Amino acid sequence: MKQEHFADLYTAEGENLPKIPWNTYPRPQMKRDSFFCLNGEWDFCVSESPDIPESFSEKIMVPFCPQSLLSGIHRNIPEEDYLFYRKRFSFSGEKSGRVILHIGACDQISDVWLNGSHLGSHEGGYLPFSFDITSFLTEENELVIRAIDHMSTLVLPYGKQSAKRGGMWYTPVSGIWQSVWLESVPERYITGIDIKTGTDYAEIYVFGVTEGKIICEETETELTDGKAIIRPESPRLWSPEDPYLYRFTVTSGEDKIESYFALRTLTIENFCGTKRLCLNGKPYFFHGLLDQGYWSDGIFTPASPKCYENDILAAKSLGFNTLRKHIKIEPEQFYYDCDRLGMIVFQDMINNGDYNFIRDTALPTIGIKQLCDKNMHKNKKTRETFLKSMEETVFHLKNHPCICYWTIFNEGWGQFNSTKAYRRMKELDNTRFIGSYSGWFKGGESDVSSEHCYFKPFIPYKSQKPLVLTEFGGYAFAPKGHIFNPDNEYGYKKFKSRHELDLGIKELYERDIVPAVEKGLCAAIYTQISDVEDETNGILSYDRKILKIKPEEFLPLSEKIYGKIKNAGR
Repeated sequence: MKQEHFADLYTAEGENLPKIPWNTYPRPQMKRDSFFCLNGEWDFCVSESPDIPESFSEKIMVPFCPQSLLSGIHRNIPEEDYLFYRKRFSFSGEKSGRVILHIGACDQISDVWLNGSHLGSHEGGYLPFSFDITSFLTEENELVIRAIDHMSTLVLPYGKQSAKRGGMWYTPVSGIWQSVWLESVPERYITGIDIKTGTDYAEIYVFGVTEGKIICEETETELTDGKAIIRPESPRLWSPEDPYLYRFTVTSGEDKIESYFALRTLTIENFCGTKRLCLNGKPYFFHGLLDQGYWSDGIFTPASPKCYENDILAAKSLGFNTLRKHIKIEPEQFYYDCDRLGMIVFQDMINNGDYNFIRDTALPTIGIKQLCDKNMHKNKKTRETFLKSMEETVFHLKNHPCICYWTIFNEGWGQFNSTKAYRRMKELDNTRFIGSYSGWFKGGESDVSSEHCYFKPFIPYKSQKPLVLTEFGGYAFAPKGHIFNPDNEYGYKKFKSRHELDLGIKELYERDIVPAVEKGLCAAIYTQISDVEDETNGILSYDRKILKIKPEEFLPLSEKIYGKIKNAGR
């Protein structure tokens, strides 16, 4: 078997990594003055035993996974081995209230100790968890985190990680990959907020306290039984063209947080006999890119929060207004940047369950896309875990106005009883569009008709639901010196130069997308925003140093698409 040789590709931010990376407040929608970052160099050890080792032989840079360049470890971890992290730190902060330890994400099963006391465990590699450490905290402390990632596809969500990476499957991630931090709070404090909005109001629900006040744009509103309604004068609606955020503070007793909301609506309406996805009451075309959320030097974690802004602005420079966050949940910084910069997000749930090439890729690619899913992935634990993860994902992210669309299942991966999952999602959030499937398998209830189209022209069809093209394109060009795997490049149509790629993509949009907008197409998600490992089909190189498409040439095509959707709304 041929040995592959992977290039060490650093982003510009990765080449200048600070001593404490990601030293920024991790929770923009519930921000306090209190923040103590524990990122940076930690002691590290890999062991076959679950017992805390007496000595730690290596150093790792947190919050980067050990498989990444930026971690300083840069090697794969055997599936059955335990990862141990140790951080010694001094803490002389405020002791009059409580101290909370936050772990942004740790893949996949975690146990945490502070000063020898076991704080608790957590399962799942994509969502944050926390512990009240007040009674265990001293001036000098030793924090130990143990993680293990079995890479089991049966139960826990795993996304596009694979022990046998290659093609559309990527290097697996283990251990800590988001910020670890502390905050001080009063004895009685705000534990969370829930925001519901329309075109002229915001309902703010505050958890953990019942009384207090909310100040928004110099207007003070009383918090009663944990709820307040804010009605801005001359409401300003959020959109990618005008991403206006209403900033507010919540004060209750000794606690105070900063947050924000946006006013916007998402509806499905009939225009000229065609179902349209509407933003703020008007037909809107969701002109987007698939976003896997992978980085050449940090894998799951970019070198700096600035990297998210750079990606968003690169997409906007070409006229795109949407990113489909593909089978990954990002740190909240990503969603905040989309909120403030004006980038719509189509958010995927994270798949679990087995993948079968024949069932899930080969047959649908040749047109067999109808398959009853009631008896697919029947394992009870698989189903329960997926639905629990879906609920936690929605609860975690739903206050972000940029998220306009939830994707439950992608291409049959882990798909089961999509109607049941759709109805549960509607109970969790009935304010956004919901695709119960993406591409295939159809049959269950869904807000939209979703298609994936590679290798052939896309032909729109009359649908009783809004028609969305949630994957297409995938045209590849590998810029010399910016290729992760020169031995095995992957894409759906290859080009030898940036100029040829530019012409090919423009021809694809002119042939398939522009005419389809007038015929009812509501969204088109091109594959993809950046190269990922073997895949060289991004508009950006994997190290984000090359933008393959010229904005001055592609932007007029984007404007042409928007002109078509405006005509559809008349």
